[in-house]
Amino acid sequence: MRQSTSDSANVPSVPPPKGQRLHPDVLKLGLVSFLTDLSSEMIFSVFAVFFTTIAGASSALLGLIEGLADFSASSLNYLAGWLSDRSGRRKWLTTAGYGFSTLAKLILLVSTSVSGLAVFRVVERLGKGFRGPPRDAWLSTIAAKESRGYAFGVHKALDKSGAVLGPLVAYALLSWLGESASTYGVLFIVAFVPAVLSVLVLTRVNDHPGVAHQRESMRENWRQLSPGFKRYLFPAAVFALAYFSLGFLLLKAHAMGFGVADVVLLYALFNVTCVASAPLVGRLGDKVGRGRIVVLGYGVYAAVNLWLMVANSRWEIVAVFALYGLFYAIDESQSKALIADIEPERRATAVGVYNFVTGLMYIPASLVAGALWTIAPGWAFGLALALSLVAMVLFALVRPAAVHGD
Repeated sequence: MRQSTSDSANVPSVPPPKGQRLHPDVLKLGLVSFLTDLSSEMIFSVFAVFFTTIAGASSALLGLIEGLADFSASSLNYLAGWLSDRSGRRKWLTTAGYGFSTLAKLILLVSTSVSGLAVFRVVERLGKGFRGPPRDAWLSTIAAKESRGYAFGVHKALDKSGAVLGPLVAYALLSWLGESASTYGVLFIVAFVPAVLSVLVLTRVNDHPGVAHQRESMRENWRQLSPGFKRYLFPAAVFALAYFSLGFLLLKAHAMGFGVADVVLLYALFNVTCVASAPLVGRLGDKVGRGRIVVLGYGVYAAVNLWLMVANSRWEIVAVFALYGLFYAIDESQSKALIADIEPERRATAVGVYNFVTGLMYIPASLVAGALWTIAPGWAFGLALALSLVAMVLFALVRPAAVHGD
């Protein structure tokens, strides 16, 4: 039976100033994410092509590195969530995570070898894994429950706005300086600047600590998580097996005749769609139930993979990138809002467990996708389609929680 003691009472949401729909700190945290994504996505928009064509790595190695990077991004999630809920600290742990990712980008300034790029990709994601749970718990505290989906959607829109601008900056540099190794070196230097600014902005955001559970071990912490949240982990884990790296979609576009600069523009299109969709799907989730929106995300991802199996023209690839942006807006914002509803007491831990479990699945997902890609890319998309449909069925069967009319 779960505890119901005074120190584990729900942390109340911080009301926004009178006349404002969102608390201003939602926007400040969004600015931090904007600057971070501006930096990271300048790099990631060219990473898959640079890694395989300039540095000379194989697509199978790309699959391994991307899987390790995804796992790296989730490996510290449970620890970070537990530490945040145990201590009640949100800001300090979040700042440490952003700072670590910024320092990791220094690797690119000294080495662009296959090994150097691989180390950067994995190490940089460790910072993401450490900052995610305390930041999302921090965000859920300052977001009122009746508009929590909208708040997470706005935050994701600001986050991905950086991902829109990042590829455009990369495109401008590649167009201006040419597609050469030296140009990529300049790009990596430019990308380091907003990463530093993001940490400086974060230090100016007011802290909103959570309720501390100082005597709670990790085992006890797990036991106290709600049954609804634990049920949610089953469909989430299955869906994560279908969730191969976006790098393979970028490679698909490159294989269909898009140049490196054009691939960067496609990546920007994906992010534009995400930015436009995130607040809208957040509001929809507030009205019809976030569980329904999460299942919709599974369905959209299934449609993306079905289309990729049969796509044979450039305009179809453009449309797929736009549809993928809609899926990403749903998956990255509304799953966290759903978790905040299901698990109101230990939100940082719940987000950490969710990220850890799904990240663990990303390793076999990317490895299998990389292996199937060498045989026939359509096989990788077909497997993702099948697993997405299985996840939809599982979600309907376990019904994680009856929240907001779900």
